[in-house]
Amino acid sequence: MGLNHCCRIVFFFFLLTGLFASPSFASTFISDGVFESHASTGRNLLQTKKACPVSFEFLNYTIITSQCKGPQYPPSRCCGSFKEFACPYAYLINDLTNECASIMFTYINLNGKYPPGLFANECKDGKLGLECPALPPSELGASDKNGSQIMHGPPLLLILLAGFIVVLF
Repeated sequence: MGLNHCCRIVFFFFLLTGLFASPSFASTFISDGVFESHASTGRNLLQTKKACPVSFEFLNYTIITSQCKGPQYPPSRCCGSFKEFACPYAYLINDLTNECASIMFTYINLNGKYPPGLFANECKDGKLGLECPALPPSELGASDKNGSQIMHGPPLLLILLAGFIVVLF
């Protein structure tokens, strides 16, 4: 009886931890570091970046190009449209082990012909970077406005599975 009670407590602990660690409850940030060049001046042996799982070349950039126009490039419109485009990919853009940030900025600049550093100099929300609003639960795991699938980690499913295994054994 004591072991069964202990297993239930552990199960509910993991369950509650998973619910509060879910991406739907926390806002996301696009780090300021993605705006900087990360070219290395030292050795690069075995430090190659992973390929980006999102095909940024085929996305629709009119969200940005229709609102962020020169010669003034109004920060409110440019930053708002940039966040609307980039926030669904914040977890990939902030991962400096892949090429997503550099590929995304290359295609933004190709499509909009923006001056270098426009978004880095104009778009700032705080010291953590650009704040991305949390997606409502109905939009998690759904397709974004650009037609790409947004995959969020399955922490709740993993926690439930771990809890089930603990209860069995």
